[in-house]
This record gives sequence, structure tokens and C-alpha cells, in this order.
Amino acid sequence: MLERRPHRVRRLHSRPLPAGAIDDLRFIRETMERSRSFTAVPGWGQVATGIVALVAAYAAQHQTSPAGWVNVWLAAAVIAVAIALPAIWIKAQRHGLPLTSGPGKKFAISFLPPFAAGALLTAVLYRGVITGGTFSVAIVPVMGGCFMFAGVLALLAPAAWGNLLLAAGFGGLHIVFGILIARRYGG
Repeated sequence: MLERRPHRVRRLHSRPLPAGAIDDLRFIRETMERSRSFTAVPGWGQVATGIVALVAAYAAQHQTSPAGWVNVWLAAAVIAVAIALPAIWIKAQRHGLPLTSGPGKKFAISFLPPFAAGALLTAVLYRGVITGGTFSVAIVPVMGGCFMFAGVLALLAPAAWGNLLLAAGFGGLHIVFGILIARRYGG
């Protein structure tokens, strides 16, 4: 049988930390904790946006012209942005984070180009977001993938399904992911 030798404990001589080091470490820890669990996407704002989409789907279904249909959805997009921007600001304020740095800035930089391109294409082509979540929590890219899947489905589906797919995609997905984000990531 092999004989075990006791482990030698090496005693390190500790030196006092420089002034302010504890504060620096606390700041680093708190910053890492906030960046890990914060998403600039406001869950309850998403829910409100989804409800706007459901109302828009109902209104769009009763339009008699393609232009009327597009106008309903463009109005819904404007209302949704009017809800989302203050909701993002409120959430960032509640978490004590400025929108011009950290997750808010990264989200805006990565989300605005595809959003602008989508708005332009919608206006031009009468048709209707994974990159927005690149720097966010894991659920945001999943939501973006679901929106992309819904968009592909809408592209391939008959035009008669347009309102149903917009209600499910723009409305249903916003509500479902909004509730998940609100519950898991603070509002």
C-alpha cells in the first residue's frame, strides 16, 4: 500500500491592498453582474408592442386596398417605436445604466441598421432581427431568430395569410418574449 504524505501548506505573506483597491474590485464585480443579466430590451414594452400588433392585424384585415393595409401596419410600427423607446429608457434608468454606453449602445448600434433596412424595404416593396441581440442576453437572439422565421414563413405563404402571420409574428412573438424578458431580466 502506498503511503500518503501530508500536503504542505505554503503560507503566502499578504501585503495590504493599495488604497481604493477594494472599491475598484467592488466596481468591477458590480459592472460584470449588471452586464451579465441586463438586456436593453424592455419586456413589458414588448408586450405592449405585441398588443399594438394584434389590434393592427384586426384593423388591417378590414382594409379594402393594399395601400390601406400597409398604412395600418406602418402606423402600428410608429406606435410600437413610440412605446419601445420610452420603455427602453425607463428600464435603463431603473437599472442605473445610461443608454449611451454598455448594452444599450451596443443594442442600438447592432439593431438600427437592419431595422432601417426593413422599414425601407417595407415602404418600397409592401412586404415585410437576430443582430439586435448580438450583445444582449441569450433570449434576444432567439427572439430575433423567431422573427426571421416568421418573416420567411410570411414570404413563402399565400398573401391571404398576411394578417394572421403578422398578428402571430409581430403580435404573438412580442407578447411571449416580452413576458419572458420581463420576468427573467427585470422589466
